[in-house]
Amino acid sequence: MAVGVYTAAVRPSAMLLPYFAFSVSLVATAGSLFFSEVMKLPPCVLCWYQRIFMFPLALLLPIAILSHETRMRRYFLPLATLGFGVATFHVLLYYGVIPESIKPCTAGVSCTSRQIEWLGFITIPLLSWVAFLLVGVSLMLHGQKEKVSP
Repeated sequence: MAVGVYTAAVRPSAMLLPYFAFSVSLVATAGSLFFSEVMKLPPCVLCWYQRIFMFPLALLLPIAILSHETRMRRYFLPLATLGFGVATFHVLLYYGVIPESIKPCTAGVSCTSRQIEWLGFITIPLLSWVAFLLVGVSLMLHGQKEKVSP
């Protein structure tokens, strides 16, 4: 084959990326429900928005995996990207980078309330941010074609 020709061959490790994205979304969904239903920590408004983007990933990624859907990125990357954007805003608000005067949490639980803080810096908004980052990167890397050298 000529230089610059792409093949449909995918590295075996790249084939595991949807499973990784599903695992992360499932753990994030279960963790979110554990915090609210078992530990009785009420979610703030931004947490609800993040749930809106994460829960469908946990429900629909296994369907796409089992049906061998080749265009998963097209369907799921927008959810992960929008969720990552909300999570980024939440983290910046939580750590005081964004002033609280523009906070969207005017009713109910404050978006900056300290409910959990492990090791002094691991918070629920940070966990959500990491989950969306991992899911988004996994989906971006999934299905990329390799360049074949001569």
